[in-house]
Amino acid sequence: MTKTAIEHEVVNAEKWQSARVELLKKEKELTRLRDEISKRRRELPWEKIEKKYVFDGPEGKQTLTDLFEGKSQLIVYHFMLGPGWKEGCPSCSYLGDHFDGTLPHLAARDVRLVAISRAPFGEIEPFKKRMGWKFPWYSSHGTDFNFDYHVSQSKEEAGKAEVYYNYAMQKFPAEERPGASVFYRDAAGNVFHTYSTYGRGLDTFLGTYQWLDIVPKGRDEEGLKFSMAWVRHHDKYDEGYNLDVKADYVQPAKT
Repeated sequence: MTKTAIEHEVVNAEKWQSARVELLKKEKELTRLRDEISKRRRELPWEKIEKKYVFDGPEGKQTLTDLFEGKSQLIVYHFMLGPGWKEGCPSCSYLGDHFDGTLPHLAARDVRLVAISRAPFGEIEPFKKRMGWKFPWYSSHGTDFNFDYHVSQSKEEAGKAEVYYNYAMQKFPAEERPGASVFYRDAAGNVFHTYSTYGRGLDTFLGTYQWLDIVPKGRDEEGLKFSMAWVRHHDKYDEGYNLDVKADYVQPAKT
C-alpha cells in the first residue's frame, strides 16, 4: 500500500473495483431511501392558505395565487435579503446561482420557482442585476408572509437567545433565515401549503455541493467554525481571497 500527498490508500485496479462495488451497495440503499422519503413527502397532509398575501414585483402588486402564473405548483425560496441590507446573504446567493438553469425544466413539469425576500422590491432589483440572475424575485415587505413561515425575525423574537426555526427553538445569527416552501393551487383556485424545509434541508438544491461530494477533498469544510465561511458572492472570488477558519456567520451590512 502506498500513500498519496493527501494521505490516501492507493491500490491496484482489482482492489479498487472491489471497494467501489461495496460502496455502490450503500449508494443504492441511499437512492431507495431517498425515493421512499420523497414519496412520504408527497403524502404529507396539506394546509389550506386562508390569509391573503400581496407581494411587490416587476408587474406591481401580486397575490400568492398570481405567483403561480398558470402553473399548479409553486416553489418559493425564502432568500435572506432584509430591509436595508447592502446585498443578499452569500449562502443564499450561492444557492441562487443554481436557479436560472432549472426554470424551463420546472416549467415543463407544471412548476414555477420564485424567490421572496422581506426587503422592499426596490432593494431587490439592484442586487439581482448585479448578480446577473433572471429568476423571478418578489418582496414580501409589509406582509406577514416571512413571519408566518419563520424566515424573518419577529418583533417578539428580537433580543432573544433562541428563535423558532426548522421546527425547533435554536440560535440563529441573523434577522433573516433561509428556507423553501411549496404550494399547490387546485382547479377552483384554492391554494395549499404542502411542504417547507430549512437549514441542511436545502443542501439537496445545491448542485455545487453534490459535485464537491464526489471529489477527494469533498466539501473541505472540516475545521471551519461556520461551514459555509468559504462561500462568496460569485463576483467576489479572486485568486487571493482569504478564508478565516474561525469566522462565524455575519449578516450582510445595512446601508
